[in-house]
Parts: sequence; C-alpha cells; structure tokens
Amino acid sequence: MEEVTLTAPDISCDHCIAAIRNALSKLAGVQFVGGNPQTKQVTIRYDPSVVELTAIEKAMEEEGYPLAS
Repeated sequence: MEEVTLTAPDISCDHCIAAIRNALSKLAGVQFVGGNPQTKQVTIRYDPSVVELTAIEKAMEEEGYPLAS
C-alpha cells in the first residue's frame, strides 16, 4: 500500500471531500480517502500495483478538484 497526501485549492467543505471520496472509490485499488477542508488536502491510500497515482489525480481533476502545482 502507498499513501499520498494531495492538495487541491478548490476544496472548501466536507461536501467537497465526499465528492472526491465518491469519485475515487470507483477506482480499483483505492482503499481509503480522507480529507481536511481547512488544509485543502486529501489523503489517499491505494495499491500502486492496481491503480497509478496519475489515474487518481485525473479522477480528482475530472470531479472538479485540480491539484495544486
């Protein structure tokens, strides 16, 4: 398992975290999604042999939460 914390400046509330969690839960290999609207960060635990980080990042962007560069 890998764990990564990503920052998405457009996260503003718990609804945002729920939307991201819903989108990422559709990806095989994603085991946990948690977030903090105050820090605008999402922590994701995933199996890199099943899903690549780029797919996770793309799913977040498609949900409307692009990552900070």
